[in-house]
Amino acid sequence: MSDSAGLEPLPVLAARVGAILRERRQTVAVAESSAGGLVSAALLAIPGASAFFLGGAVVYSRRAGKALLGLTAEDMAGMRAETEPYARFIAGRIRDSHRATWGLAESGAAGPSGSPYGDAPGHVCVAIAGAAAASRTIETADPDRVSNMDVFARQLLLLFHETLRAHSGTPG
Repeated sequence: MSDSAGLEPLPVLAARVGAILRERRQTVAVAESSAGGLVSAALLAIPGASAFFLGGAVVYSRRAGKALLGLTAEDMAGMRAETEPYARFIAGRIRDSHRATWGLAESGAAGPSGSPYGDAPGHVCVAIAGAAAASRTIETADPDRVSNMDVFARQLLLLFHETLRAHSGTPG
């Protein structure tokens, strides 16, 4: 179980990530689902975000995946949303489509009910694609939609911050 305890506020995490990206002259693109655009909004709230933020999409349905990311049935063969392999694939797809240094993605069930795939509310998979790759599954066990959306966004930025720090060997 993972919740918001111990996680820094979204604007703080976004500012840390933005500072590293700006310093390194790297870029990011974001594909969100159950976080509903909160990651993109947090990054865009940083003055000068255009130096590192290339774009994002809220991919909340199969129709959106097809329209926004060009997902095909072949792309999805043997894979389903709300899994780490899917989140990693989508992170790579958004990175490639925007020609960004990094791609971020999350896919989950914010609540109050579970997903059509059988995942409980509070389940999310977050992923990073770039010079380094990472993914993680989070289970909050909380049906509160708004709380989960916030936790999902913070968990994605936290994983990105950890990945950036590990990739460079600097404390960031």
